[in-house]
Parts: sequence; structure tokens; C-alpha cells
Amino acid sequence: MAKTSDIVKRTDCRVCKNSSLSPILSLGLSPLANSFLTEEQLKSDEYFFPLKLNFCKACGQVQLADIVHPDLLFKNYLYISSTSPVFIKHFEQFAKEVYERFSLNQDSLVIDIGSNDGILLKPFQNLGAKVLGVDPAENVAEIARNNGVETVVDYFNQKVSKKIKEKYGAAKIITGNNVFAHVNDSDELIKGVKKLLTEDGVFIIEVPYLVDFIKKNLFDTIYHEHLSYFAGKPLIKLFERLDMEVFDVQRVPSHGGSIRVFTQKKAGPNKKTEQLKVCLEEEVDLKLHLIKTYKDFAGRIKDNKRKLIKILTTLKKKDKKIVGYGAPAKGNTLLNYFKINHKILDYIIDDSPLKQGLYTPGTHIPVLSPEILKKDKPDYILILAWNFAGPIMKNLSGFQKKGGKFIIPVPAPKIV
Repeated sequence: MAKTSDIVKRTDCRVCKNSSLSPILSLGLSPLANSFLTEEQLKSDEYFFPLKLNFCKACGQVQLADIVHPDLLFKNYLYISSTSPVFIKHFEQFAKEVYERFSLNQDSLVIDIGSNDGILLKPFQNLGAKVLGVDPAENVAEIARNNGVETVVDYFNQKVSKKIKEKYGAAKIITGNNVFAHVNDSDELIKGVKKLLTEDGVFIIEVPYLVDFIKKNLFDTIYHEHLSYFAGKPLIKLFERLDMEVFDVQRVPSHGGSIRVFTQKKAGPNKKTEQLKVCLEEEVDLKLHLIKTYKDFAGRIKDNKRKLIKILTTLKKKDKKIVGYGAPAKGNTLLNYFKINHKILDYIIDDSPLKQGLYTPGTHIPVLSPEILKKDKPDYILILAWNFAGPIMKNLSGFQKKGGKFIIPVPAPKIV
């Protein structure tokens, strides 16, 4: 169980500050999704934390009920963005589009909050802009610096914002990709951004989209780092309350379906786009404002669990060897909630050297290099990094030609 000093309950809505929160889903107790273990640590007690979602009836915001102290989550981070060729290409295209759309030049400062190893800032830098990263993980910031991306090691807030502005000047573009949903005090972050932006500056965030979350049953993207599950309507309300405005939304495929949200200071130069209206209409059609939508979602998760466990247990009874591919955070949500451990999966393959040689939190499955497949011949591979299922199956076409099969767990379990 968790140490009480490491967790607090959120009793109000992060977006509208209303306290009319209703529970909609519980995945029980779960370890921190990126807290991989050494062999020595397997002998020690492991901390588990509640994993529950609440729904705000006032504005439609979906968020975690229990907040784990960020130092436990981010100070020594094992997720390195650039291990994924798909994400490298994604952020190269992102940088190119933003650089051209907002007419950046060699005097433009681009700041990335939660910059990881500099995966987005490097292409901005190559295009000619000045760049600066902000990330609390010293180990990852060191990788970014070695890549030539200057990085401030800290959590972004108003105090850090002020220091950056005094030293580097105002930023034309500030980004927060797959980090905005990780922040408990959204007000503090947005206020810091607002002070740091030029008058015509743009703050761009990328977050997993609640529409895709519901339509595709992406329950495994629920873990302790992901504090918020955003739709367009609550985001608009959040920024409006802090004298900023959303002027554009783009759908992007990352993490099973995300939105790229463009914001500016109130009455800024950018006009609202038609795509923003389209997204809001789809959210109404999907009934994201009704609690019943989320109760139905919870029922589908239980059905998914039953079907996948049946597939795996049937294969094990036939003495089939099953391994996993990909050790993302979401994979650990699935493994722990479905109670899939090393008795079902012999091991998990992952491309990140930082995870190889470690064990998955809670389920204690060893994580190995892809090199293992040169000598070992499993019958089935469960693709835990399902958002990269296409590239993974393409890279492992030799495995499939020799009779191997893949299991994709989300949005519904299937054998390929």
C-alpha cells in the first residue's frame, strides 16, 4: 500500500474548481507505471496506489482521484522519447509545421515544457530557432544536453518562468507535449506560460483525447502520471478562466488518438478555426457530458479483461509460449489490472536500454532486448505497445512467416 505522505486526494475539479465530482471507474491498487525494478528490488516491499477516475458534472472534466507526489514519478524517469522512430518523425513534422505557420526565425525562442531528451526541440533547432527545454528528470536532461539542447532541470511554474524570461527573454512558442495532462496545478503552469509568452506568442499542448479514449476503450492509458483526461470543452473553459483562449485544435494519431491544442493570450492575433467547432460537436454527439457514457465505458473494460484472459489462459493450457513486446507505462496498467504476470508472459521485449534488465512493476516480468528473438522462438507476442502495432509487426515479419502470431489487446483483444 502507499505511504500517505506520497499521495493526496483531489476533491475539486482541476478545470472549474467545482467540488461536484463523481466516481466513474476504479482499477484498484496499482504500482507506479514507470517504476521498473532491479532484481535486488524484487526482494523489497513495493508501493501500490489507488487508480480511480472522477467525473466533474459541472464541466465534464475527467481526472484521477488520487495524486501521487511528482518526485516519485518524474525525478528519475525511464521513458526516453527518441527510442521511438514513430515519435521522432511525429515531432519533426510538428516542428516544421509550427515553424512555418507562425513565421519563426533565428530570433524566435521555442521552449518545451517536459522536454525529455529534446526530441521536439532538436528539429526546431535544426530549422534555425533558439530552443530551451524544461524537465524535472536530471537523467533525461543530461541526455538532452548531450544532444545539444540546453535544458533547465525543474518543474515549470511561475517562479521558473520568471527566471527563464530574465535570462533568455520572452518565447514566441511554448509547447507541452504529453505533459499538460500530468500537471496537478494547471493554473500555476498556465500563469507561468502567459508571463513568458510574447504578446503574439502561442502555447501548444498535445494531450490524449477523451473522444478516442472512450471510442477505442483506451483504459490502459490510465496511470498515475496521467492526472487529466481532456476533451476540448473543459480545456476551453480552463484557458478562458485564466484569460487565455483556444483558437485551434488538430487531431493527431499519437497514443491512440490525441489533440494538439493551440492557445494564445486573450484577444490574440489568431482567429478560431472551423476544426475547433467540429471537435466540440463530436464531443456532444458522443455524450461526453453525461456520466452514463463513463459507466458504460467501465463495463466495456471488464469485458475486455474477460476476453483477453480467456485467450491467454487457453493458449497456456496448450503449452504455448507467450511473450510481450513493448514496456510502456500503459502496458503496466493493463498487466496489473488484468493480473498478467511472469507465469503468463515469459518476458517482455523493449527497445529502450534503460528498461532492459529490469522487471515490470507489480507483475515482475523481466524486460529484455529484442536480440532475444534471434535465439528464442515464442509462439505468440502480446503487443503491449499497441499504438505501434503496425511498425512492430512489420519489423517482426520474419517471426510471423515462421508461424508466430501477435495478440493485440486494445481496443478489443484479437489474434493476428
